[in-house]
Amino acid sequence: MTHPYFSLEHPARLAHRGSRLLWPENTMTAFSGAVEGLGYRYLETDVRATRDGVLVTFHDETLERTTNGVGSIADWLWDDLRHLDAAWSFGAEEGFPLRGTGIGIPRLDEVFATWPEVNVNIDLKADGIEWQVAEAIIRSRRVQKVLIGSFSDRRIARFRRVTRGAVATSAGTAVSVAAWAASRAGRRLPSRPDAYQLPFAARGARLDRRFVDAAHASGAQVHAWTVNERTDMERLLDMGVDGIVTDRPDLLNEVLAARTGDG
Repeated sequence: MTHPYFSLEHPARLAHRGSRLLWPENTMTAFSGAVEGLGYRYLETDVRATRDGVLVTFHDETLERTTNGVGSIADWLWDDLRHLDAAWSFGAEEGFPLRGTGIGIPRLDEVFATWPEVNVNIDLKADGIEWQVAEAIIRSRRVQKVLIGSFSDRRIARFRRVTRGAVATSAGTAVSVAAWAASRAGRRLPSRPDAYQLPFAARGARLDRRFVDAAHASGAQVHAWTVNERTDMERLLDMGVDGIVTDRPDLLNEVLAARTGDG
C-alpha cells in the first residue's frame, strides 16, 4: 500500500532546499518562493541540531559557505545562531543583494507551522537526532506528511525503529546500491523503503527504466535528484520516475505544464 505521504500529486515536484539557485537555500524565503510563489506541495530540506537541541533546516555541518557565521552548527546555541545572516553568500554575481535583509536559519517546527498543508522531505544530516526529529514530527501531527532520508543507512534504520515504521522513509546508500544491483540481476528489490531517492546520473549505478520498473514492482517510488535541466527532466519523466528534486522549481513547472497541455 502506498504511504499517504505520496498522495498530494504525481509526479511529485520537490523543491530542493526551496531552491539553491533562486533564493538563499533552506530559508523561509526559499520555502515561501516554492510554495506560495510556484505552488509546490513538497519541500526538500536538511535537518541538523544546535548544541541545545533545536532542530534547524541547514545542509552543511559548518556555517561558512552560506552564512556570516563560522564553525559547526552543533557547537552553536540557538539563541546565537538565530541572529546569523543566512543570505550572506547568496547572489555573488549580483553583489549579494539579500545581505542584511533579515533572512535567518529556520527552525524545523517553524517550517511545519507555516505550511501545514505541505509535505516535507527531510534529510537527516547528523547522527543522534533521530529521536528529536521523530518527536517534532509527532508533536506537529506530521506522521503522514514527512518522508525521511539520509545517506546513512544506520540513521534511517534507527529512525524506523523509533517511529515503528509509521513515517515514510527512503533507502540509504548501501540499500540503494544493493537494490540497483538486484535490478540488474532480475531479483526483487527490498520492500522496506517507501522510496528510492537517487542521483539521476550517478556513475556506475545510473538511474534507468530497468531500475524504475524494479522499484515499482517492489512497491516503492523513485525520486531523482538534483535535476536542473529541461532535457534531463523530460527524460526522467519519460522513464517513469515518481518525483523530481530540483533547484529549478520554476523550470519543472514549465516542463510539467507543457506535458499536460496546460502550458
